[in-house]
Amino acid sequence: MRLLLVEDEEGFGEALCASLKLEHYITDWAKDGEEGLSLGLSDVYDVIILDIMLPVMNGLEVLQSLRKQGIHTPVLLLTAKSEIEDKITGLDSGADDYLTKPFHREELYARLRALTRRNAAPTLSNLAYGDIYMQQGSIEICCKTSGLSLALNGKEYQLMEYLLRNAGQIISREQIIEKIWGYDTNVEYNNVEVYISFLRKKLNFIRAQVSIQTIRKLGYKLTQDKQE
Repeated sequence: MRLLLVEDEEGFGEALCASLKLEHYITDWAKDGEEGLSLGLSDVYDVIILDIMLPVMNGLEVLQSLRKQGIHTPVLLLTAKSEIEDKITGLDSGADDYLTKPFHREELYARLRALTRRNAAPTLSNLAYGDIYMQQGSIEICCKTSGLSLALNGKEYQLMEYLLRNAGQIISREQIIEKIWGYDTNVEYNNVEVYISFLRKKLNFIRAQVSIQTIRKLGYKLTQDKQE
């Protein structure tokens, strides 16, 4: 799962990123509202953790800009105890939940789990396309036509899920790198090609009638093979 943390307090941000990493969250960290808005507009995150008190743009301005530009990523606001009006304004502006500082990390994790469950529930059908599907909580790719299934490793699973959720749409190599590896990475395009190759072999193995098409100079697209 990929998170965006928008937080200007250096020590708090570092500690929270380290804690989230231990819980296996991939976290990008923006240190002011302008950077947070720019990253949030990429629409590659599962949840945005957004502090209200930020330099350049405050968190409420960031939230309102995201919603106005069609970004529906769940947002968890971080607020101070006295900011009752900000909490109300934030929820009215499209925030999904808020957490008052200071907070226990376990409460943060619980709220993140709740937000992702809430966000995923209406889109589980997106994990099926053509004759392939991935069951909730499973790391296998399955084929309804052949009855075969095959386990995926971590990066294969993330990439296959991303392709399924955007089936029929072209996804660029840059989008894949940002979603699967993050912004602060040295991963190159050939890494994407390697994992695309792995997935193609697994789709062939389970005899799926779905393939990953390369769109020259643009990226990749999950398509249904034409049957005679």
